[in-house]
Amino acid sequence: MTDTYVPEALIAARFLRSGETAVVSSNERKILRLIWRNPGISRSEITGHTDLTQQSVHRILDQLAERGTILLGSAKPGLGRGQPSPMLRLNGSFAYACGISVNTDVIGICIMDFAGKILGEREVPLREQTMAQALQLVKQQVTDLQGLNDLSGDCFFGVGFAIAGFHIDGTRHNAPLPLHEWSLIELGPLIAGLFDRPAWVINGGKAGAVAESMFGAGRFIRHFAYLSFNYGFGGGIVSDGELLQGGNGNAGEFSGMFDAEETKRRPALQYLIDRLNRNGVNVPSIHYMRRHFDRDWPGVAEWLDEVTPAYNRLVNAIRAVVDPQAIVFGGQIPPDLAEMLAERTRIYDRPRYGVHRLHPKLIISEISSDASAMGAAVMPFRRTFY
Repeated sequence: MTDTYVPEALIAARFLRSGETAVVSSNERKILRLIWRNPGISRSEITGHTDLTQQSVHRILDQLAERGTILLGSAKPGLGRGQPSPMLRLNGSFAYACGISVNTDVIGICIMDFAGKILGEREVPLREQTMAQALQLVKQQVTDLQGLNDLSGDCFFGVGFAIAGFHIDGTRHNAPLPLHEWSLIELGPLIAGLFDRPAWVINGGKAGAVAESMFGAGRFIRHFAYLSFNYGFGGGIVSDGELLQGGNGNAGEFSGMFDAEETKRRPALQYLIDRLNRNGVNVPSIHYMRRHFDRDWPGVAEWLDEVTPAYNRLVNAIRAVVDPQAIVFGGQIPPDLAEMLAERTRIYDRPRYGVHRLHPKLIISEISSDASAMGAAVMPFRRTFY
């Protein structure tokens, strides 16, 4: 029996608390998360958002600053009498992480610093590449981005790895047929060995939901469902700001509600590409379609007509079971196509005494980068620091 892979056990000693195996205490984590959500918050304001005493807050902030995780800036104006209180921010130069997102046709790469700033993005085409070849190309691109940004290897904290496909166990996922070589294997040790850094593995739709929660609609909305339109169709659920995993790690695998026949009429972009190509529109990949989409292409309206019933049943199932404040259209879907689908939404509502039940807002994600790669990049910090 092999040992269970635990990425936290591979974290470099320089990031750990003195004499411990954790990077932060529970109280430090609370404060770092508060600073993440409120950059520029003052030291005096921290106390009002926690159950810690002012002395404890000052001590923790001093320790975090000494370790280099936060920056104490100039005093925040307009807080009334008393000692001016410095504004707090996460220190981006403390560490950086790499996010890798494997889709059926392209691998997205994102380098992100500790404060959430994107330092560089790249793409590696996946067609006609073996897994080993693709990973070597990814490593080359990461090395190139490290050089361009003058990033020290000592500050490289870890890797977030996202892949299309549902979770099996450990770091194994069951990916679509174009990614058969990546399926049913332990990806965590593979990626950790490639980069000599801890690697956290997640489903691609959930990684997109993480990105949305931290950089998109989630900055203002605490409860939402994220629809990830890719080669297949999945997503994630964010409840009170936290990604919902579910009992088997597959909460948000929305395609699971369709039977064998209806699954062909779910809003998976592989079927739209097939229809476009049959109509004489040369669309070689989902990546190409996102960049060049035209709502007047022959086959688009026909595909929308076909998927609308299954899509509407899904939206209403999400509303009934999860009751989110919003449903976010994300993944690789072109914004124009998302808008066309949103326009066809029908909420199955039966008012009682003339009063309707609230229904979720439909939001088209404004994240223009590869959301899954972004979510993967922030995940090492999300899982450990904030």
